[in-house]
Amino acid sequence: MSATSAPGAVSTAPSKEPGDTRPAGAQSRPKKARNPRRPLVYVLLSVGLLVMSAPFLWMALSAFKTPAELTASPPVWIPTEWTLENFRDLLDKLDLPLYFMNSVIVAVLVTVSNLVFCSMLGYALAKLNFAGRNKIFGLVLGALMVPGNLMLLPLFVLMSKLHLIDSYAGLVLPFAAGAFGVFLMRQFMQSIPDELLEAARMDGAGEWYIFWRIVMPLVKPALATLSIFTFLGSWNNFVWPLIATNDPDKYTLPVALATFATDPNKAGGSNGMLMAGSLLVVLPVVVLFIALQRHFTQGIATAGMK
Repeated sequence: MSATSAPGAVSTAPSKEPGDTRPAGAQSRPKKARNPRRPLVYVLLSVGLLVMSAPFLWMALSAFKTPAELTASPPVWIPTEWTLENFRDLLDKLDLPLYFMNSVIVAVLVTVSNLVFCSMLGYALAKLNFAGRNKIFGLVLGALMVPGNLMLLPLFVLMSKLHLIDSYAGLVLPFAAGAFGVFLMRQFMQSIPDELLEAARMDGAGEWYIFWRIVMPLVKPALATLSIFTFLGSWNNFVWPLIATNDPDKYTLPVALATFATDPNKAGGSNGMLMAGSLLVVLPVVVLFIALQRHFTQGIATAGMK
């Protein structure tokens, strides 16, 4: 038996406007007031982006310019004649594949070792109870306050005593684990519920299994963040490879490019070749950031909520 409205009853449902496809009882949501300052914020952010990216754009575009356009006055931003001659000259005068491979080997080994060792120590400081844990963490915080340049002389003496000068080990071992990486991984791992790890232990899982199969997959944003910072720092490291290498065959790309730039018999004041070399130094870092951008952004957002 269907219910019918009583005669004379007044409907309380809001009337629909012509062309309105919403249900009769649906209520319209109040529109948010547009912030009048938002366009100004976008303009300021755009100006800041242009200012920050202008040197990189100039370097990238100058790598494809002719010598006449590099020295033109007023300066020419976009090349009228795109050329690869700067890259060809650089490859002819500099053993670029060798130095590029040296940088890749050192940066990859440093990054992988930091991911492994910093994660292990961060897990121990965050989730394991042992005597002296807080003191060790205090030492990590203290190491963050020590300028890196103060450690160059002790590191050089140590590597020299170990006969690791002019070797990949001498370039990698001093940076195999960093205080920043330990601190970062410890802070992220503290957010993992202890009940999850206790449940795994009650099921018979060992600490290695818990670390590799449970903890590590949960800290992928932190690993991506640490990967970018570590790879960037190792790839652009100039002072230590310059000190720790005497053999030109062990030069990394920044050291080789700087040596090339100061040699008048090679560079000869060619800004085009230097711009091309600088572009090749920057490209791997840009590619890595684009590949890990989603995890990196998630890691920064998660760190901000702690």
